[in-house]
Amino acid sequence: MTGEQTTSAANPRTSPVLDVRGVVKTFGDQPVLRGIDLTVDKHEVVVLIGASGSGKSTLLKTINLLEQVDDGQIMLGDTDITDPSANTDKVRARIGVVFQHYNLFPHMNVLDNVTLAARKVFGTPRAQAEARGLELLARIGLGDKAKEFPDRLSGGQQQRVAIARAIATDPELLLLDEITSALDPQLVGEVLDMVGELKRAGSTIVMATHEMSFARRVADRVVYLKDGVIIESGTPEEIFERPQRAETREFLARLRDPFAP
Repeated sequence: MTGEQTTSAANPRTSPVLDVRGVVKTFGDQPVLRGIDLTVDKHEVVVLIGASGSGKSTLLKTINLLEQVDDGQIMLGDTDITDPSANTDKVRARIGVVFQHYNLFPHMNVLDNVTLAARKVFGTPRAQAEARGLELLARIGLGDKAKEFPDRLSGGQQQRVAIARAIATDPELLLLDEITSALDPQLVGEVLDMVGELKRAGSTIVMATHEMSFARRVADRVVYLKDGVIIESGTPEEIFERPQRAETREFLARLRDPFAP
């Protein structure tokens, strides 16, 4: 299956949570996104794959308004978030984001990190926010680390805390940008297991990753980007077992044999 789907088979009549329309982004004279069209339905997990520099991270940054688009439109539900009048803080409050590096506040303990947005952005009373935070930490096996500071945790534990922080306010959309790339190999599994739990809980996720086996297991749809263009999009079976485009086949072949010509 090539091109981009407008609705998912599971949710054919619902409005998408995210609708990216013809998005272009250029840095200087270097185009990074060249007319991206992407829709994501509620409860759908879309995994972006592609070589470094293909535009995956830049696309996620435009969705979270960390980068402004040069052309095109991004709809979050019924809101045009690329409209100059859009309230950036309100948009970001609807989106949870986890980056390669954990970005936890080092001067705050784990519980304060997890509950910060709920308390400061949404005005949730501290007791209520902390009850939710402790529940999340217990779910990810870190209930006993609530009062620890980030530097006392392993990389995998810090990344799980970062994910808990991102979902503490029940965002409409969760963006995950290469969240295992900074981890030691033995810690990758525990973080990816948590993403699998989020999928089973019904989260709507757009995720960039180099972990192809995980993409195959967790994705509803896999999107292959190259040079800022969506080359091919389909189910994990379609992309990994029956890719239609030569570029996709070449990319997957290089992953299997990095020394292939």
